Amino acid sequence: MKICQFFYNSDNLAYLMYYGNMAMAVDGGAVDAILAYIRRNDLTLAFVTNTHDHGDHVIGTPELVKASGAAYLDHHLFSDGETIDLNGKPVTVRRTPGHTLDSVVFCAEDFMVTGDTLFNGTIGNCFSGDVRTFYHSICLLMAYPPNTRIYAGHDYVAESLAFARHLTPNNPAIDAYAARYDKTHVCSTLSDEMAVNPYLRFNDPEMIALLKLNGLPTATEYQRWEGVMSLA
Repeated sequence: MKICQFFYNSDNLAYLMYYGNMAMAVDGGAVDAILAYIRRNDLTLAFVTNTHDHGDHVIGTPELVKASGAAYLDHHLFSDGETIDLNGKPVTVRRTPGHTLDSVVFCAEDFMVTGDTLFNGTIGNCFSGDVRTFYHSICLLMAYPPNTRIYAGHDYVAESLAFARHLTPNNPAIDAYAARYDKTHVCSTLSDEMAVNPYLRFNDPEMIALLKLNGLPTATEYQRWEGVMSLA
């Protein structure tokens, strides 16, 4: 399965996933670019869906559906683990409440489209207010293979790495991550995130030491997660 990334607004990222000639758009705000890519590559846009309901992510959905005749898949109606058949290839939907209660992630082969749940270098704000549920969602994604590629809903890499450096200035993985960053194709692996992203490093000795230095409890994994969340 292939995935194509499209930039729109100042830092939003839209996606087209396709296998053979059948495609699905996720958070398709880059309407003109997506439709042009479909025409240029003789694709059929079969489905249009979203990772969550925020306006900057759903802005292109009605126009894509109208222009292509694609079926709209309402992300609110997905159940966790449900699969979308994309020309014989499964795309698995994971419900990941936390950033918002309706957040979902789309997983296929060796990549996932994570919306605002997991960014490259950070995570989304917990607008739902449910920190514990967000913890479970992040743990679910962390359980995927280390080589899983992360395609997020925004390019926040520069800001995210600056914050990671502020917390852990002696972490050499940050410079290596920065060297691999490509502004034209924003992607990382889960292994990259486990080495750099503070919000996935709550079990790392370096982060645990930082939490203790700040007088935060570290006895349980969830306490460590809460502690990292409080450092922002």
